[in-house]
Amino acid sequence: MPIDPAVAVGADLGEQTFSWTPREIALYNLAVGGASDPMDTVGLQYIDDAAPKTLPSFATVAANFLATEAPTVSFPGVDIDLAKVVHGSQQVRVHRPLPAEGTATTRTRIAEIQDKGSAAVIIQESETVDDQGNALWTARSSIFAKGEGGFGGERGTSNKVEIPDRDPDHVITVPTLPQQALLYRLCGDRNPLHSDPGFAERAGFPRPILHGLCTYGAVCRAVIDSVYGGDAAKVVDYSVTFAGVVFPGETLRIDAWEDGDRLLARTSVVDRDGAAALGNVVFRTS
Repeated sequence: MPIDPAVAVGADLGEQTFSWTPREIALYNLAVGGASDPMDTVGLQYIDDAAPKTLPSFATVAANFLATEAPTVSFPGVDIDLAKVVHGSQQVRVHRPLPAEGTATTRTRIAEIQDKGSAAVIIQESETVDDQGNALWTARSSIFAKGEGGFGGERGTSNKVEIPDRDPDHVITVPTLPQQALLYRLCGDRNPLHSDPGFAERAGFPRPILHGLCTYGAVCRAVIDSVYGGDAAKVVDYSVTFAGVVFPGETLRIDAWEDGDRLLARTSVVDRDGAAALGNVVFRTS
């Protein structure tokens, strides 16, 4: 079925209530590279049994952490083969530090659909509140669907971030594990693109790729550890565009520039001569 923007844009995708415990927080933290050194007592805060450190990026997996089935791309006015889809962008704004345990409800809608000609970009927005109705986080994400453009919609505008014309203030190296995607899939993202070699080949990749949201979380953790002294509560807003593919086992390089209450960054893949991984990376502290 072709995309029907008249039906899709503004469609209410319903609400979902879910809970999490320190166990889910600790598993997520491990999946994005936390506590990599068992002798680092600060890093071990990521797996504290009672109150593990909670990254703002946990918001991207909280609702579907217990999922065991591959996702589908079937919404009002949208029905797309999963093999055609990659993550395009992600933003999370936390309204207060996320607790290590809680119950919340998320309501999601389709905010926008962009027609890029050869592809479509589908943008969703969600609002999440705790069990008392207090705002926890707001999220905005997009998926890029190859071959689904040309339906006559608006192209959309660019959100390119202007990087300062000087050397970066911080350079951070982030190794990933060969089995990183298999660990991260236990956080609820069972897309076979990240675990099934045959599916990855049909999608146009030589082997399974790392989840974009795993890269998103790993960069969030590394920046919090290296720039913000390990204080996850410092980051209130974190947004990226996914600019390229990362294969499990590769090493990431984060070049970051301080800019007032923002940290601007680019993330590249060391193993492939600096191939782009994340672009338009913005951390906000207020």
